[in-house]
Amino acid sequence: MSNTTTYALGGVAVVVVALIVFALFRWNSGNSEIRNDGYGPVHDPAVTVALDSDGAIVLGKPGVLETVEVYEDPICPACGSLERIYGQEIAQQIDEGKFAIRYRLVNFLDEQSNSKDYSTRAIAANECVAQNGDGPVYSKFHDLMFTSRQPTEGSGDLSDQDIAEIAKESGAPDAVQQCITTGERAESARNHAEAALTALEAANDGTVATPSVFIGGNKIEWTDEEWVLTAAR
Repeated sequence: MSNTTTYALGGVAVVVVALIVFALFRWNSGNSEIRNDGYGPVHDPAVTVALDSDGAIVLGKPGVLETVEVYEDPICPACGSLERIYGQEIAQQIDEGKFAIRYRLVNFLDEQSNSKDYSTRAIAANECVAQNGDGPVYSKFHDLMFTSRQPTEGSGDLSDQDIAEIAKESGAPDAVQQCITTGERAESARNHAEAALTALEAANDGTVATPSVFIGGNKIEWTDEEWVLTAAR
């Protein structure tokens, strides 16, 4: 149920394609009921977003004790499935102060985009929106980028201007849109993606797989339909 890459030279493409096909087959064959459908992204203006020094994006209310760590690649189809199915349920739990989300964004699927750098540019845009500090705006932007506006691997992707328009639709101010269109955070995004990739390998027994979800340092199975409610207890 993930996009996976390893450093082995043989058979990597076949394994990755097989995993993607399996993921899409599973979610398109009836096991894809959207949780809390109709709730939408985060509503509560008390929810903030912060960009950590290592590039992690933390979305939640101040003082929340539980943090769920989520590794995603912006063009990863299974990451899109996670956000489509569980994103609204996650948003409600964040609004209720049950937990915060710590997004670690990676870019190992850059080569699967037409531009060959979409994941990196999308990470840079996420950083532009996050550093503004508005939790509901970032939540809406992240939701759109991973669901209705997510490009398909191997097909046309989004330009920086396209992404800036999504930020505008999400409520981001002009300065954030300019940050995206000028590529202001492109270099930091590459560095942060590399750091996240290293952290994911260490946490995941040397394997890079997205999406990967961790609570208290322990990996959980995100295809378990009750995982969000379990994290909120």
